[in-house]
Amino acid sequence: QVQLVESGGGLVQPGGSLRLSCATTGFPFSYQAMAWYRQAPGKQRELVADISGGGTTANYADSVKGRFTISRDNAKDTLYLQMNNLQPEDTAVYSCNRGWYSSGNYRPYNAWGQGTQVTVSS
Repeated sequence: QVQLVESGGGLVQPGGSLRLSCATTGFPFSYQAMAWYRQAPGKQRELVADISGGGTTANYADSVKGRFTISRDNAKDTLYLQMNNLQPEDTAVYSCNRGWYSSGNYRPYNAWGQGTQVTVSS
């Protein structure tokens, strides 16, 4: 059974940092492309960053480039998202996801964790 458990969210002031983690079980993590998504109130879920199984390729939404870094530890079956210089517009529920690449684009499986809330406010 696939399980994705996110943690690390919280309340942070603008300019601050957080590191999100996603612990996974139930599938061969090191062979699986992974991603972070976020959903703000009243908005559609958006892809924040994705990473290949080996961790050699990563892609980012324009809104987070240069501030967020996606990484993975295949020995621990865990995905990470380091978020620096957070801004109020980054406030959302962040969820990890497993998927695949099609024509270079990340495609998500329809399996999601509970998410972790990130709130950026002074």
